[in-house]
Amino acid sequence: MNEKQSNCTAGILLVNLGTPDSPSRGDVKRYLREFLMDPRVVEMPRLLWWPILNGVILNLRPARSAAAYSKIWLEEGSPLLVHTLAQAEALQRKLGEAVRVVPAMRYGKPSIAAGLEKLREAGCERILVFPLYPQYSSTTTASVFDAVTAELRRWRWIPELRLVNQYFEDPGYITALADSVRDFQQEHGKPEKLLLSFHGIPQRYADKGDPYPLQCRRTGELLAQALELQPREWQLTYQSRMGREPWLQPYTSTTLESLAREGVKRVQVLCPGFAADCLETLEEIAMENRDLFLQHGGQSYEYIPCLNERPDHIESLAAIANRYLGGWTV
Repeated sequence: MNEKQSNCTAGILLVNLGTPDSPSRGDVKRYLREFLMDPRVVEMPRLLWWPILNGVILNLRPARSAAAYSKIWLEEGSPLLVHTLAQAEALQRKLGEAVRVVPAMRYGKPSIAAGLEKLREAGCERILVFPLYPQYSSTTTASVFDAVTAELRRWRWIPELRLVNQYFEDPGYITALADSVRDFQQEHGKPEKLLLSFHGIPQRYADKGDPYPLQCRRTGELLAQALELQPREWQLTYQSRMGREPWLQPYTSTTLESLAREGVKRVQVLCPGFAADCLETLEEIAMENRDLFLQHGGQSYEYIPCLNERPDHIESLAAIANRYLGGWTV
């Protein structure tokens, strides 16, 4: 480890999914290639997947995705990156100087390799890897672990490691979600139906033992209990399906169509599995699915923002981190 700096007792690598450098087609294509080549994301023999990805998907999808990113891009950059950097800064202030917090992205920049190097330069000999995925999936949390260990294989002196692999039923997390809904409804009123939309994964991944849908369901149940919702007042759905094979159901988009056709006029949608707003929440949910609901007869559609840098969210992340840091800090 670096001997120049030794005031860092422990470090936290705060990881989210990733983002292209810009909404240009070229940057989006590079990002999608890295993301979709991850064998944890697409479980298919590489010899079969490579021609599909490079011959079809990367010739069609980047333009569409770039257009979607352009709709939500901020002056400061990608919303996901802006929020993740702000979360890391807020968590650093909360935890104090004994712990160094460094943000990283599984795909794109700042990379996991760059984040680990920053922690090494700070003298951190103990590192807590903290993926911002409340619900564990092999496609997300396990992929972060793969990337961390792949980078550390290049190091002569590796640090002690701990991993936050899930926090789907953490009381602070559930409370922060519930309070965010209450705060929104205090200003906007209550809907006929609250949809809890989680990112989907292929159904076959769950069939093979991925606990993700079970953890999503538990998060939904705990949140509904905290909000004192009746079964008819909320529903859990899954979004962001890719490809033709079955993914976790019910799908958010088809559920919204059905609700509108059944006469439900007002819905609100929350995405509890996303720690920060991003393309999938700001464009797919807040824009695309809103249009879908209204086109099929709905009258009021409202998106409840992610927890982002809410103080109660940072408080819950700090509490989780402190539990995992036990015995590492003074």
